[in-house]
Amino acid sequence: MASLAAGAVGSIFIAGNIGTWYAGLMKPVLTPPGWVFVPAWITLYTLMGTAAFLVWRARQERPAFAKVSAGRGECVNCALVFFFTHLIFNVLWSIFFFGFHLAFIALIDIFILWAMIAALIFMFWRINRTAALLLVPYLLWVSFAVYLNFAIFLLN
Repeated sequence: MASLAAGAVGSIFIAGNIGTWYAGLMKPVLTPPGWVFVPAWITLYTLMGTAAFLVWRARQERPAFAKVSAGRGECVNCALVFFFTHLIFNVLWSIFFFGFHLAFIALIDIFILWAMIAALIFMFWRINRTAALLLVPYLLWVSFAVYLNFAIFLLN
């Protein structure tokens, strides 16, 4: 639910700028048509939420995993706090890029976001491998978004 809420908050900044500011930008050749973004992000936010749920459920099934001292990096509470923290960077990208039209600041944010997603995959893998694998499409999409953000920054 939190991941879908993050998407809803981000969409507030996106919606008012798609047909105006974003439409007027020069974009790279591989920019997908606009209709691709909504179903892609709904799918990704759903996968993120499902992954977080699987990790949260591991805390219920193995309470020792919830503690920082669980060992081998299997701290469910740590992973969930990191997950919610990463959502802040996810929303901030929309604010920087679409809300304030700061493509360079958004680029810095998306690099941090990419690293956080990679770290989340690593953290989730130690707790629930299915949860980790559910984040792989997200990492791939954000990798593509890094390219788009960088190209838009350079072209404009």
